[in-house]
Amino acid sequence: MHLLWLIVLPVAGALAVLLAGERLAPSRTLSLVVACAEAVLAGSAIARMLAASSPALSWAPGGVLGAVPLSLGLDGLSAPLVGLTALLTPVAVSASWQVADGPRAHHALLLSLEAAVMAVFLAADLVFFYVAWEAVLIPMYFLIGLWGHEGRRHAAAKFFLFTFLGSALMLVGVLLLIGHTGATVLSDVPRVLPLELQRAVFWLLAAGMLVKLPAVPLHTWLPEAHVEAPTAGSMLLAGVLLKMGGYGLMRIAAPLTPEAFREAAPALFALGAVGTVYGALAALAQRDVKRLVAYSSVAHMGFVLVALSARTPAGYAAAMLVMVSHGLVAALAFFLVGALYERTHTRSLEDLAGLAGPIPRWSVLFVFTALASLGLPALSGFPGEFLSLLESFRTFGWWAAVAGVGVLLAATYNLHAVRAAVYGDPVERWASLPDVSAREVVTAAPLVAGIVVLGVWPGLITALSDPAVSALIALVQGGGK
Repeated sequence: MHLLWLIVLPVAGALAVLLAGERLAPSRTLSLVVACAEAVLAGSAIARMLAASSPALSWAPGGVLGAVPLSLGLDGLSAPLVGLTALLTPVAVSASWQVADGPRAHHALLLSLEAAVMAVFLAADLVFFYVAWEAVLIPMYFLIGLWGHEGRRHAAAKFFLFTFLGSALMLVGVLLLIGHTGATVLSDVPRVLPLELQRAVFWLLAAGMLVKLPAVPLHTWLPEAHVEAPTAGSMLLAGVLLKMGGYGLMRIAAPLTPEAFREAAPALFALGAVGTVYGALAALAQRDVKRLVAYSSVAHMGFVLVALSARTPAGYAAAMLVMVSHGLVAALAFFLVGALYERTHTRSLEDLAGLAGPIPRWSVLFVFTALASLGLPALSGFPGEFLSLLESFRTFGWWAAVAGVGVLLAATYNLHAVRAAVYGDPVERWASLPDVSAREVVTAAPLVAGIVVLGVWPGLITALSDPAVSALIALVQGGGK
């Protein structure tokens, strides 16, 4: 099976959803079938990669579609994120089951977004990587701008402006790299570049990637985008789009400019450590539960920078664990918040109390999500964050304690949200609130299962990524030689 099908299938599905008549193929059913088929294809591709006797970086570059120079590849670094994208898309489609305003366009955009994100994680060519990176903006912009809440237009414009400006700087870095080396396929780009050029290229690339992550202070677009986005948009934005920033740093910026990355490591650590604390404090100050989850994303993604700045195989593994865990936990959190908003038409913690009585199934899922977010052992949040702190301590000493404060604050804001929404005196107007339906329980089930499995078996991800991580770290620590 050629990897191109992982991009073509959701694109074809999006076109089919747009063109098919509602009577013949309802948009939500067709999009769910396509998303599930994509998940099967992704699982098959990962299984074939694991079964192949190939080198650590098992890229398979080469032209496809005749003269079109499209190079794709799948290895242990991209496979966990490809799998995460394939898992979250059908969940997001199911979460959009009740969308009645333009359902065909809505579901077509979800599939288009999946195709663009898949292309980012499969790209083995600098030009194609950048094109895919930019393509992600289009469906997400329309999902926020057309199906969002009251401030959707402003949030969509801010999302587009921030990410586009960051991408423009990244494009300059890509052009500098191609102009100096004459190569676009990642495996052909020389790793030995003049230090001054490395510095310029690294920070230009990092500008776009840090915006997407997002790192403080480039994060201000994220809370607004999450608050105004529809439920499925928030799930995919937090679940996979933010991972593009960490993946880009690991795949592109660090190995192609290793000396500049080594010099920048303390600055990246500082950005990450500040992000873990700032994001947690901002989350603690929120009364809108969706905005609270949005700021928690800033805090959790700060651990990705903390882990990467260690420049060790275990640091890279920790970053991957954090990204996959956050994708699962944040998607589940936004799904539950969206389900609650559909029933109550409020997200204010001040209006919510005593929900454990009228909606016990929702409350159990919400408490579970909060425990996973705060890093409870045996759930997915714990292994990555613990390993991040351990590796950063080995590299930066007691400065790692700053990031450790973020862990303590995570418990504070998560438990505060649980106490405010689930416990307390019941509110009379929520007495007859309908609990989550069987469909919603089934929708949440894959995320719950993933959180538990990753918590008790983090080796599922680290064993998959270790060969590729070791090869990339050899490039980074060896100065690209």
